[in-house]
Amino acid sequence: MRGNRFSRWFGRLGLRVLGGWKVVGKMPDIKKAIVPAAPHTSNWDFFVGIFGMLALGLRISFLGKHQIFVFPVRRILIWLGGIPVNRASPHGVVGDITKAFADRDSLILALSPEGTRKKVENWRTGFLYMARDAKVPVVPVALDFAKREIRIGEIIEITDDIEAGLAAVKAFTGQARGKIPEYE
Repeated sequence: MRGNRFSRWFGRLGLRVLGGWKVVGKMPDIKKAIVPAAPHTSNWDFFVGIFGMLALGLRISFLGKHQIFVFPVRRILIWLGGIPVNRASPHGVVGDITKAFADRDSLILALSPEGTRKKVENWRTGFLYMARDAKVPVVPVALDFAKREIRIGEIIEITDDIEAGLAAVKAFTGQARGKIPEYE
């Protein structure tokens, strides 16, 4: 759990102010997981995710491009759980995250499987390799701007069949509408 009654109240207030968002489903009671949140089409996804995390009282880390970790927001982003990633040099991120899972008693890591807010033909699969190599489950989350819902899915165990894992995540998140649907 993260925070206190105030931070959970603040998260619920933030979801209300952003248009009456609600959380559908429940985060499983596990200490380690990767949480791909999709679709990612707007910077507003970040705020919905942060307010959702606070409302649920969760401690979730997230990957973000290193360019956003600048003064004056760097400390806040890191306090919220941010982990900067240099996307120009992505090699080693899978290994670094796998090691972080091994070194920590608890780590829930959220990320955007698309890797960007723009429309992409193929999602990045590094998160699935992280889950497989670290032997942690994937819990997909759909951010649906049409219904104003944060939908939490069931646990998906990732095997060597990375394509099957990707298909399962896409099947869960695929019905959600992003803030900018043409970027889906």
